[in-house]
Amino acid sequence: MSQTNTSKSAKTGLYAAVVVFLAYTMIFGYRKTFTVATFDGLTIAGYSYKTILVISQMLGYLLAKFYGIKYISELKRTGRGKIILLLTGISWLSWLLFAVVPIPYNILFLFVNGFPLGMLWGVVFSYVEGRRSTDFIGATLAVSFIFASGFVKSVGAWIMAEFGISEFWMPFYTGLVFCIPLALFVFLMEKIPQPDEEDIKFRAERVAMTAEDRKKFIRDFLGGIIACVLIYGFATIFRDIRDNFSAEMWKEMGFFNQPALFSKTETPITIIVLVLIGSMVMIKNNFLALKTAHWFIVIGFVVAGVSTVVFKANHLSPIAWMTLVGLGLYMVYIPFNAIFFDRLISTFKYASNVGFLIYIADAFGYVGSIGVLLSKEIFKVKLNWVTFFSSSVMILSVVGVVLTFYSLYYFSRKYRKMIQ
Repeated sequence: MSQTNTSKSAKTGLYAAVVVFLAYTMIFGYRKTFTVATFDGLTIAGYSYKTILVISQMLGYLLAKFYGIKYISELKRTGRGKIILLLTGISWLSWLLFAVVPIPYNILFLFVNGFPLGMLWGVVFSYVEGRRSTDFIGATLAVSFIFASGFVKSVGAWIMAEFGISEFWMPFYTGLVFCIPLALFVFLMEKIPQPDEEDIKFRAERVAMTAEDRKKFIRDFLGGIIACVLIYGFATIFRDIRDNFSAEMWKEMGFFNQPALFSKTETPITIIVLVLIGSMVMIKNNFLALKTAHWFIVIGFVVAGVSTVVFKANHLSPIAWMTLVGLGLYMVYIPFNAIFFDRLISTFKYASNVGFLIYIADAFGYVGSIGVLLSKEIFKVKLNWVTFFSSSVMILSVVGVVLTFYSLYYFSRKYRKMIQ
């Protein structure tokens, strides 16, 4: 490989990383801003109004993930920019209807918001997969929702505090802030070059999959896919709890009306995860990179579990704990969205695409998230969010480590058989 090709690949990778990071950050402005509102005192039939809103949006996401297993895996590489703008526009319109339609009927529009947004990750990732620089680009894209989650909540909280906008109108006005930048970054994403011959040589060609392609992939890797789905599902459940109910947890821990907290905890996590995962672009051997991703996940579970034990023993401050437990959970979550599945496909040289695998994992992950929230509401679990979250994370960490070691064993055995 010539130095010129390497330099060109690096420049393309850097350009793609910056553009997709900014584009997905703008997209997040249409999804998560409402979670900064607590909707204190509002209940529907005895259930928390905010929890019902979160569940409604998650149901939209859940349906999108199951539909996306087919839709994203079959996605062509043309017209994607228009798809992104159309789906985001639908989600923005849903916030307008959420604001003008009275309670409880406006709950429906969280579902309408969640479905189109649930399709967007796969569309955006299709611009960057299958490249020599995908580890770095994918890590940058994946950490965008760590940074974006805190950033858009800070914007939403600022809009309410600075302009007196109500909790119901705030998500729509936040979308107004992000609409022009989103259009710009989608235009710039369309300028990202397709993978070249060297990319295909090192990372395997990425193609639209048929129903038979999908069935064959699942048959060939069933045990490993089940383990990965369980790992990812656990990470999704507790990432979502932390993400959706961080405002409640901060309040329970004595922190009131501090919008900057959301960015203060998420920014260092973004930087650390980006450096750790992005550095894997240096690992040329795909199987070695796949094994390394497993170790990142193990370390993430350990960080989340140990930091929670120390916090519950009153030896760690709330800010340090929220930062460390978030870092641990994202060290589990991000590899699947950035490098794990991409390197899996590259290792076994399957003509397929990452969107198919991500949407399988995401679909079942959201089943778990919704199940936890429904259980807490239906069975009237009287734990506060900090107690519920911290107690559950300690159990999750132990189970997660065991599952990750099984996954490592499974794919290592598959690889040894392939090269024999």
